Amino acid sequence: MKTIGLIPSRLESSRLPQKPLADICGLPMIVHVYRRALLAKKLDEVYVVTDSPLILKTLESYGGKCIMTRSDHQTGTDRIAEAVEKIDCEIAVNIQGDEALLDPTHIDKIVSELQNDPNINIAILVTPFTKKNSPSDIKAVLKLNNDVLYFSRTDIPSDARTPNPKLLKAYHILPFRKSFLLQYSKWEKTPLEQIEFNEYLRILERGYNIRAVHVESSAISVDTPSDLEYVRTQMINDSYFPKYKNA
Repeated sequence: MKTIGLIPSRLESSRLPQKPLADICGLPMIVHVYRRALLAKKLDEVYVVTDSPLILKTLESYGGKCIMTRSDHQTGTDRIAEAVEKIDCEIAVNIQGDEALLDPTHIDKIVSELQNDPNINIAILVTPFTKKNSPSDIKAVLKLNNDVLYFSRTDIPSDARTPNPKLLKAYHILPFRKSFLLQYSKWEKTPLEQIEFNEYLRILERGYNIRAVHVESSAISVDTPSDLEYVRTQMINDSYFPKYKNA
């Protein structure tokens, strides 16, 4: 199955201006994400998907491939849906553009779920999480069969009656079957999606399943200046960084 990695990236960010171009140990963040995705064995091609000429110029200066899209997309999923219309593939992997510490083997693990089970249309990584009251992090609760039951920015499950229940954080690498992605991107927004500001609730609210795949990861989405400093510190001793920093 031809599998494409697509990294949506936009320049605007209210909490961290020009976030994709933020320097991390000598490389822009978007270059880290792109080059780490290239290390995944299950991806046939990787593209950054953006509406920003500056991101395009920056990525191409580092030898990367980029697809330009319209500027009116409200979510990264909408952006990759436009891009994938022009690409011959069976699986499109949405790789969040601010996961600068992503592990390429996690991409391979989650892509295998769709390759091995034709009944799965979309999957998402989840990882153990201990940080409390962090609305920038999406938490997930699962059904017994490891399909997602719900996503929330609030800590779930609740600790009102059970002290310190185990939390799972959504780790935003999501492979879609191309046909399902194009169908889903045309659906109207749903009520819980708009409350939580999470477009994947649109899938759950319409009665479709999202398979969760468990991994152990300290990777975080870079949303704030403190997140950026954390990633810079972690990158110094990161095992993948030496494999691509001089590529």
